[in-house]
Amino acid sequence: MNLAELKETAQALVAPGKGILAADESGGTIKKRFDTINTESTKENRRDYRELLFTATGIADHVSGVILFDETIRQSAADGTPFPKLLAAEGVIPGIKVDAGAKDLAGAPGETVTEGLDGLRERLAEYRALGARFAKWRATYSITDSLPSTYCISVNAHALARYAALCQEADIVPIVEPEVLMDGDHSIERSFEVTQAVQEELFRELEAQRVVLEGTLLKPNMVLSGYGSATQATDAEVAERTLACFAITVPAAVPGIVFLSGGQSDEQATNRLNLMNSPDFRGAAHPWQISFSYGRALQAAALGAWQGQAGNKTAAQAAFAHRAQLNGKARSGQYSPDMESAV
Repeated sequence: MNLAELKETAQALVAPGKGILAADESGGTIKKRFDTINTESTKENRRDYRELLFTATGIADHVSGVILFDETIRQSAADGTPFPKLLAAEGVIPGIKVDAGAKDLAGAPGETVTEGLDGLRERLAEYRALGARFAKWRATYSITDSLPSTYCISVNAHALARYAALCQEADIVPIVEPEVLMDGDHSIERSFEVTQAVQEELFRELEAQRVVLEGTLLKPNMVLSGYGSATQATDAEVAERTLACFAITVPAAVPGIVFLSGGQSDEQATNRLNLMNSPDFRGAAHPWQISFSYGRALQAAALGAWQGQAGNKTAAQAAFAHRAQLNGKARSGQYSPDMESAV
């Protein structure tokens, strides 16, 4: 393990004004997104779309790293340059999704466990050779009055920690993603309670499995009201509860928290990130960088502008660059909603 390199990469991924683009959609997920613009999800179309994102002017100004899918890390741009090499040349760190997805958890109806540990050591070595310098593993937890169970929380924390230890062995920074799903009608108080329990168990396992926190990043959900709840918390309440929860659960040794956007709108994801980084809002300084690792919340505008048409490339890149810039501003509490229309 090259600890100095791991720390350096982790810190670079949460550099001021920057965050991570999640472009690691599975085949099924990217198809659903392409369906919304009546574009066939072929290998060539997926490559063209991702090249569009990766070659947007000034991408490195606000994007520190890109999470790639297995197909994408093996693809090349139109000029033959492998995507990891293209990104690295722009000053953007290539990363890779390595989990095999959430599967039904035996003995726990309605709950899942993320698989993919078999053969992971060998796959990490291959991804490292292909240019990946960080990785991501996602676990999911559903909220009801009785879920998630302590069993589900425990087995997913164990898998996340095993994955993280293998990543660091391979000199790859692990991003651990314990996503508490916000589907349902639960309150923000219930969201806080579950998020706290999930993260406390995760950090217990990371310590038990000798994962170096200084070379690790956390990719969590924000603490929200359930999307089906009749009472929705305000952006300020979301930011306040999220910071309060993480002050309890996240050790100061963790370099950064890179939020997922989940089902939030683009504007909500940006404004809530902005509030958490606003000196006037948060009061005492928190010990970690608070950043983003957004997929849909960075890509939706670009996808809509592209529409699967080569002639729309410039407009799509401008839409993506604008969204990245707004989230870059939110990293230092400098975003305001009136920036939304200033394309």
